[in-house]
Amino acid sequence: MNKCRCPWLDESKPDYVKYHDEEWGVPVKEDQKLFEFLVLESAQAGLSWYTILKRREHYRTAFANYDVNAVSQLTEDDVEKLMLNDGIIRNRKKIEAAINNATRFIEIQQEFGSFANYQWSFVGNKTIVNAPKQLSDYPVTTEISDKLAKDMKKRGFKFLGSTTIYAHMQACGMVNDHSVDCFRRKQIIDLFQQEIA
Repeated sequence: MNKCRCPWLDESKPDYVKYHDEEWGVPVKEDQKLFEFLVLESAQAGLSWYTILKRREHYRTAFANYDVNAVSQLTEDDVEKLMLNDGIIRNRKKIEAAINNATRFIEIQQEFGSFANYQWSFVGNKTIVNAPKQLSDYPVTTEISDKLAKDMKKRGFKFLGSTTIYAHMQACGMVNDHSVDCFRRKQIIDLFQQEIA
């Protein structure tokens, strides 16, 4: 019997299904993983998530396995090299934003002990569980994503507006937006809700 999955997922793409089934919506508290998602989601701006997902391993290599300290040290010469890397989105502003955001990320780590502490404070350290049934039920932004994006912008982050931040919140489990009939919704609630509380 086929598993029921979220209505936004193209089930003809095995790598997309794997991402949905194993990662999307799982609460993330590791800073390196959170930085990875921020790099990928800022690269996604104006593009589909699948476009970025297909390039994920290229991004991992290009951005030092998401070592935030290493990325923060990238130079203008490194930017020029990355502009020649056809494995990533060759958009200068997005590449420069990733480097800038690494520095801002480190500043937050220093202030809050970890980026996770900062980010999760916006949801009271607990996953918000929503109940979408169809595509039209999914918000693009929320009051919390507006607030987090505004605070991050004030702190100097780039290419991370409220829409991108809401996608980030969904990806790293700040919200559980698996549809009510998706098999992953209950699994994530059962497996991770107690851990995160």
